[in-house]
Amino acid sequence: MLVKIFGGAVYGINAITITIEVNILWGAKFIIVGLPDNAVKESQQRIDSALREIGLKIPGKRVIINMAPADVKKEGSAYDLPIGIGILAANEQLPDADLEHYVIMGELSLDGSLQAVKGVLPIAIHAKKEGFKGIILPHQNANEAAVVQDFEVYGFRHINEVIAFLKKEKSFSPAVFDRKIMEQHSDNELLDFKDVKGQENVKRAMEIAAAGGHNMIMIGSPGSGKTMLARRLPTILPPMTTEEALETTKIHSVAGKIQNNNSLIVNRPFRSPHHTISNVALVGGGSWPQPGEISLAHNGILFLDELPEFQRSVLEVLRQPLEDRMISISRSKFSVEYPANIMLIASMNPCPCGYYNHPTKECNCPPGAVHKYLSKISGPLLDRIDIHIEVVPVELDKMTSNTESEPSAAIRERVIAAREIQTARFREHQGIYCNAQMTSPLLKKYCLLDDRCTALLKIAMQRFGLSARAYDRIIKLSRTIADLEHSEKIKPEYIAEAIQYRSLDREGWGG
Repeated sequence: MLVKIFGGAVYGINAITITIEVNILWGAKFIIVGLPDNAVKESQQRIDSALREIGLKIPGKRVIINMAPADVKKEGSAYDLPIGIGILAANEQLPDADLEHYVIMGELSLDGSLQAVKGVLPIAIHAKKEGFKGIILPHQNANEAAVVQDFEVYGFRHINEVIAFLKKEKSFSPAVFDRKIMEQHSDNELLDFKDVKGQENVKRAMEIAAAGGHNMIMIGSPGSGKTMLARRLPTILPPMTTEEALETTKIHSVAGKIQNNNSLIVNRPFRSPHHTISNVALVGGGSWPQPGEISLAHNGILFLDELPEFQRSVLEVLRQPLEDRMISISRSKFSVEYPANIMLIASMNPCPCGYYNHPTKECNCPPGAVHKYLSKISGPLLDRIDIHIEVVPVELDKMTSNTESEPSAAIRERVIAAREIQTARFREHQGIYCNAQMTSPLLKKYCLLDDRCTALLKIAMQRFGLSARAYDRIIKLSRTIADLEHSEKIKPEYIAEAIQYRSLDREGWGG
C-alpha cells in the first residue's frame, strides 16, 4: 500500500515541504531514496527498535521510501517519526488516519520516546501557508511552534501517543501560545546604568546609538569600564516588535538555540563571541550552512571585545553584513540568506600596553607600536562604525560617591520616543526601521541641512580627511540626536556633537 506523509526541511530561515512516500511491496529490502544523508539512512535502526518496544515492527517485506523533492538533500534525524508513521500506515496499521492534514517531525529514541529537533518554527509557519491543519512534534518543540496562530500544534512524548492521536483513540489538546510572553522583559536587574559612576559622555553616546541603531566602538585603557557599559546597553534598547521577535526566534530555531519549553524570544539578543572565533562561526556556513554569530545577534547586539585581537580576515567579513544587513552563503548547488540587522558594539585598548592617552599612567609601547596596533582594524571597517568614543578611567572621587546615576528605565523611555519618531518617518519604506538604515535617497529626503550645518561639515571633512561614508554617518547621527531632542530640523550643534564621535578620524591617534 502506498501512503504519503508530510514533513519539512529548512533552507536559510525558511522551509519547504518534504513529501515522504512509503510503499510496501513483496521482497526483503529497506530502501530510502531522495538524497538522504547518513542520519536519515540510519533511521531504519531507530524506527525498528522503537516499533518493537510498542509491540510492532517493520514488515519483513520490501519497504521503499521516497523523499520528494528528490533533488533536495535531506539531513538530520527529524524524519524518524514521519517515516515510522508512514511505514505503519502503508502496512495498514493506521486505518483512517488524517495524514494528509498534518506535518509530522521528530527524532525517535530506541525506546520510542521523541527527541527535540531543530527549525520547527519556520516549518510550522510554512505548513500553515501550505494549508495544513496542524503539525505533530516532540513535546519539547510544541511551545516554539505554537507561536503560529490559528494552527494546531500537538506535542507528544512517545510514539505511542502519536499513534493513539492518529487512530483517534484518545483526545489531545493542542499547545497554546501565551500572549503575555510578549509583555515580559527579562532585563537583568543586576545590570543598570544607575550603577555606573561617571562616564556621562559614553552613556550619552550609547543613548544615541540605541536610539538610532548605530554601530559603536569604545577605545580605552584596561579597567575603564568598556565591557561593563556594553553589557548594560540592552537595558536601554526598545522592546522588540512581534515581527522582530518572530524573525529572531526563527533564526535561533534553525540553529537549535531555543531552550526546551521556550516559545518566543522577546528580548534582544546579546552575542559576545571570543576573539578566537573563525570566519565561518561568525558569518555562518559549513557544508550544510547554519547561522553564525552575526545572524544570531539579528535585531540585537553583536559585542566584539578587544577588537584588534580578532583575526584580520574575520573582521573583514563584517564589512558586507554591516552594509547590506544580510548574509548570503553560496554553495555549488544552492545558496541561503540569513538576516543580519545588528548593532555592532566593539571595544579596544588604544595600544598593546593599553595606556596610550591615559591621564595618569605612561604608555611604554615602542615607537610605531600604537599605529601598528590600530592598523589591525581596517579603514573601511571603521568607516562603517558610526560612533567612536574614548572611555577615560573614572576618577576616584566619582567612584566613591554615593550619588546614583540616571537609571536605564529613564534612558530607555527617551530611546523609545526617538524610535517612535523613526517608525512614523519610515512607515512607507519597507525594511527601514531606524536612522542607521537610511539609504542615500532617504538621507536627502529626511536630513536637510542649512548653510551653517553644511559649512561645519565641510570644515570637518577637510580637517579630518573623512570619507564619503563617514560624511553620511555624521548626518545619520545628527538626525538621531535631533530625534532625541524632538527637533524636526538638524541644527549645527547636532552636527558638532556627531563630529565629536569620530575619535579615530582625528589627528593624534596612532602616534
